[in-house]
Amino acid sequence: MMDADPRTGPVPQPSRGYLIAKRVMDVVICGVGLVLLSPLLALIALWVKMDSQGPVLFKQLRIGRHQKPFYCLKFRSMTVDAEARRRELEHLNEVDGPVFKIRDDPRVTRAGRILRKLSLDEFPQLWNVMTGEMTLVGPRPPLPAEVEKYEPWMLQRLEVTPGITCFWQISGRSNVTFDEWMRMDLDYIRQCSIMTDIKILVRTIPAVLFGKGAY
Repeated sequence: MMDADPRTGPVPQPSRGYLIAKRVMDVVICGVGLVLLSPLLALIALWVKMDSQGPVLFKQLRIGRHQKPFYCLKFRSMTVDAEARRRELEHLNEVDGPVFKIRDDPRVTRAGRILRKLSLDEFPQLWNVMTGEMTLVGPRPPLPAEVEKYEPWMLQRLEVTPGITCFWQISGRSNVTFDEWMRMDLDYIRQCSIMTDIKILVRTIPAVLFGKGAY
């Protein structure tokens, strides 16, 4: 159950025992995953390279724990001029808040549409998890420009390590309002536990397969 008003009061700091167990789980799952998924990752990399001009990986500056910036990795799913074209498309934004998303974004490549629908473009973030910049389960890392527009209570979501999946990821993603998204993240921080993380990981599988709210 979500907190009635997550804006009231500071979020608690996760226990040391939980953080240690979470880190062990991250390293084990990602280490095994990178090995087992290596053939698929190679095929995706080849597909991205053959589908459009540009690098296979896309590095984007994001804000991590305690507002520390880092480069978040993804398989490139857009054309190389995507950032330059954003301003001309901002009037088509389909979500509220400081986030920018278009359902039929013309910058997305043919391969990118499938990769984004199934969240396959996120796989390189397993490496971000291995380096400790991210975790498997946690609030999604925002862009610097998004953080600049946060209300003060929203900054609390930056007190923990950002993750690949979270409550927002399994609850409709882009179909969820920005305010609801922020509330979900604070609710997660308040109730975070290994069991909660496992439940979110399990629920991420059908959420990704059905692609609800993914674009």
